[in-house]
This record gives sequence, C-alpha cells and structure tokens, in this order.
Amino acid sequence: MRVGLVCPYSLDAHGGVQVHVLDLAAELRRRGHEVGILAPASEDTELPEGVTSAGDSVAIPYNGSVARLNFGPVVARRARRWLDEGQYDLLHIHEPITPSVGMLVLQAAQAPVVATFHAALDRSRAREILSPATVPLIERIAARIAVSEEARRTLVHFHGGDAVVIPNGVNVAPFAEAPSDDPRFAGTDQAPTIAFLGRLDEPRKGLQVLAGAIGPVLAAVPGARFLIAGRGEAEEQRQALARYGEHVQFLGGVSDEDKAAMLASATCYVAPQTGGESFGIVLVEAMAAGSRVIASDLTAFSDVLGAGQYGALFSNGDSDDLARVIIDTLTHPEAAEQRRQAAREVVGRYDWATVTDAVLDVYDMALSTAHTRVGPARGARTMVARLRGVLDGGER
Repeated sequence: MRVGLVCPYSLDAHGGVQVHVLDLAAELRRRGHEVGILAPASEDTELPEGVTSAGDSVAIPYNGSVARLNFGPVVARRARRWLDEGQYDLLHIHEPITPSVGMLVLQAAQAPVVATFHAALDRSRAREILSPATVPLIERIAARIAVSEEARRTLVHFHGGDAVVIPNGVNVAPFAEAPSDDPRFAGTDQAPTIAFLGRLDEPRKGLQVLAGAIGPVLAAVPGARFLIAGRGEAEEQRQALARYGEHVQFLGGVSDEDKAAMLASATCYVAPQTGGESFGIVLVEAMAAGSRVIASDLTAFSDVLGAGQYGALFSNGDSDDLARVIIDTLTHPEAAEQRRQAAREVVGRYDWATVTDAVLDVYDMALSTAHTRVGPARGARTMVARLRGVLDGGER
C-alpha cells in the first residue's frame, strides 16, 4: 500500500507530532508499505527518508507553545505536486484543521483520508469561530483517530462526530534496554535523583512548579539532587535555583540515548506540566525505562498512569503537593516500586508494533468505506471555496 503522511508542523523544530509521524512512517515501511511524508521544512534542514518539504514555516503562538506552520499558494502548489507524484492509495493527515499544509492536502485529496487529532484544548475562541466553516473539510475525512480521550473530547466539542482512540506510539525497547546505573544520573538511598525533562522556557512544562518544590524536598531529604534537562532559556529559574548549589543541575538538551539513560537511572521522574497536554509521551518513555513516575493530575496524564496505578499524581500547579508526593516516593519505596512494576507490565500497549496494528485497522476501514464526495461550488464565499481558489491559483 502507498501511504501519504502529512505533518502540519515544521521539521525544523522537535515536537511530539513530528516524532509521531516519522516513527509511524518507519514502522509502516518495516512492514513493507511505501510511505511518503509532506511537512514544512526550511531549505537547509536535513530531511529524513521519504520526506518532501512543503516549504518554510511561520512561528505562531498556539496552545501555550509555538507552532511553526505554512500555508498559501506556493504551499498548495507543492502539495498538489506531492499528491500527483505519490499516487497514494491512502492519505493520513495529522491535525487536518490546523491552518497549515495538511488543510490544503485535505482539500485537494482524491484518495481516502484518515485524520489524526492530537490537540487537547479546554477552550479556543478561534476554533469556536471557525468550526462551522470547517464542516465541509471534516466531511472529506473517511476515518478519524484521536491520540487520547482528551484529544477525542476536544474533537467532539469543536467539530462533532467521533474518533477511534489510538494512543501515541513509543519505541519501547530503547528505553527498556537503557542502562539503569549511569553515574551521571543514578541516585542512591542517601542521594536520590529527581529528573525533569521539558522545554525550559515554556511555562506549561511546569519548571516553575518543580522549582517551588525543591526547598521542601531538600528539607526532608537533604541529599537529593534535581536533574533538569531541556532546551530553552530559563535564566530567571537558574538564578533562583542557584542557592541550592550542587543539589540542582541544569543539563541542557540531551540526546535520545542520554534521555533513556537518565529516565532509567534516576530515582524518579517528575512531569509537572500545567496544561495543553493531550497525551504524555515522556510518561510512557519513563514507564518503559523503569522510572518511578510522578506527574500532575492532568486528565491526559492520569489516563496514561491509570489514575495513579502506574505513577503518583499530584495536584496540578501545586508545588507543595508535588513536594509531598516526591518525599513520599523517596521515603516509601515499597509503594513506589509497586507502581513501577505495574507500569512496566502495561507499557507494551504503547509500543509502535501494537499502535500500528490499530492504525492499519483504521486504514482498512477507510479504504473499505471510501466514496466520492461533492466539493463546494468554486464561486462560493465559504472557507473551503476560498481554499479551492488558493489551490487553483497554485496550479497556474
């Protein structure tokens, strides 16, 4: 089968959706399918196998982060060319209602379309306003996937209909096989290590929440060390935490190998994100690595952690409660060990081998139910008609 995957976010930046698309493509190829990928990327970006650039992107604040998207006649032209050259049996568009290349591909698509929805939003004025105009686009989708119940709730709220919930995939083996005694990250009973991983300059990643918990933890466990990994400027936090000396270590960005070793070796891993999370890939990675996981009680995180069966939860945004849970995890290892063992027994459900089986089932459904759809009149003043105009202009 020839499958065309479309990612709306630029490959110039690291992100969960980009990783998801690339990993799914790799697993599909491993099974013998031909896969092409279309995504925004700058000219000097080294593109992975089978990726076609849809052109440069523009940074737009979105959902507490920054999304790099692209749109317009030039992008439409590239999308048309990619579709014509690929002759795909099926298209799989991620976040198809995001104003980026995926929306243009959806409008131009002739093959059956599967769409995956990743976002989890409590409210969005822009989506509320635009959702009626996106109905004709949504109707072009043969089958819909949501990566979590939160992503499904967001989809149903803003666009109606329903979706099959298939979680994000993770390559479990590299984390399960990572060394658990790396001296850079490993803790001891007297000097346990607490790891954090996330972009430092995105408030929703929760570094400020963890920072507020460090003092109380050190008061109860004086030998504890906090390992803070991630890219981004956080000079204010660095200065504020300098008073803890060697108890707080900023690691900067880490490689995939070092990330796995840190998660496997640290005494526990903390995910203090405050919102905007639809799933929690790093929780699954930490579970696979055998870490004792602590996370804020966001619905998406609670779902991954089985409402506390596979990791400890604390009240979102509450540094004092986070400190309490960290101290409890460090001083009551029996309960923490039970959660860790339970997590390792269930984490296989997120492995790409299992997730891809479910995705292929949806592909089969889309191919079996595909039918011809009627497009809007070219002169209509609807969003879809205007998009059609962009596409037609792109052909000239």
